[in-house]
Amino acid sequence: MVHDEEESLYVDRPSAGHEVMSGPRVVVAVDGSAGSEAAMRFALEDAARRGVPVVAVIAYRVPDWQGEFSGLGATEEARIRDTLRSQCVDRVRVVVDAAGRGSADALRDVQVRAVPGSPADVLVRESDGADLLVVGSRGHGGFHTMLLGSTSIQCATHATCPVTVVHSPEARRHRLRLHRQRQDQREHQDVARVAADSR
Repeated sequence: MVHDEEESLYVDRPSAGHEVMSGPRVVVAVDGSAGSEAAMRFALEDAARRGVPVVAVIAYRVPDWQGEFSGLGATEEARIRDTLRSQCVDRVRVVVDAAGRGSADALRDVQVRAVPGSPADVLVRESDGADLLVVGSRGHGGFHTMLLGSTSIQCATHATCPVTVVHSPEARRHRLRLHRQRQDQREHQDVARVAADSR
């Protein structure tokens, strides 16, 4: 599947030989956003309560360089894929370490997986048969006024296991700020309407 506009350089292809984990587990989406950090904290607590491991998953997209760089060989392509995967794993480990700070036991049962593909597709696949899929309410997407991001909506709609959508404190503050702005606009409109009616 090719994504349009700014993502037009990326093509989603399930990786060959990629095996989805099975068995009891809590799968959590991580992208480095505040929402994913809150989701990771929730997943660690829930997995500890259930006595199951946590699988922290990040999805990444490999550029479709074949159309642009015909001179790129298989060795260079593999090196680029490995570099992207490694960078994603490092990003997840930072979030895992921050969420598990002060609880070494919680981090013992955390597995990190970096999987090529679109976030929603990867998470739905990775969570198949899981006890729970945990996602943040919003990631790095561009529609800041929405309560849920497109990935969390897709996961809640298509996952075969229960899904928990976690709102971060930052997302809550943002929603409150938007609510106050809308309330102020309504009050200004009401004042303007009363002034116009009194003329």
